[in-house]
Amino acid sequence: MQLLGRLEIKSKEKIIEFLNKEQTGRICSIDKDGFPQIIPMNFVYVNDAIYMHSHIKGEKLENIKRNSKVGFEVDKSLEFLPSYFTDPKDASQADTLYISVVIKGKGIILEDRKEKTLALNALMKKYQPEGKYESITPEMEVLDEVAVIKVSPDSLKGKYKIGQHLRKDEREELAQQIFERNSSTAKETLRIMGFEITDKGPKMVDEPVW
Repeated sequence: MQLLGRLEIKSKEKIIEFLNKEQTGRICSIDKDGFPQIIPMNFVYVNDAIYMHSHIKGEKLENIKRNSKVGFEVDKSLEFLPSYFTDPKDASQADTLYISVVIKGKGIILEDRKEKTLALNALMKKYQPEGKYESITPEMEVLDEVAVIKVSPDSLKGKYKIGQHLRKDEREELAQQIFERNSSTAKETLRIMGFEITDKGPKMVDEPVW
């Protein structure tokens, strides 16, 4: 329980920051046979809700109309940690650094044109920040050609594992191992862990506590 508590993201601002940077989330609804259906979606978090756009017909929409209880999840795998970082003979020591957010809440299909407009413009701003498009207005016919799903969270929980559960010297040793392994994600992982890259290797500049 103590470790699980240290892996919890306690800052809502950090959770929102993570959600707004990630490109793909997964919505889980319950189908007519009682099975969970998980679908990857583009999304935006705005005004304390998740918004997604969809075709006007589809199984997930029917699921939500029938049962509004849904789940939503976003995760980012930062760095695989080979078992030999800890013990060259024990493969079970392999691990992963990650960030994840899980939401449980109520899903609805929006009818209000103003809220649909807000959601679609927020999605465009997130995914096309360079602009070069005409903003949507409530009078546009496009609103009738797209469905917008809104998920209002009952619970919003985040977990992260970026070395915050380790002593300072252990974190520094892990950072050096990641640096030397030099995977394609190493530099970004070290930055998130609170390190900068110097001529002598990674140097801790920030405590990774969220």
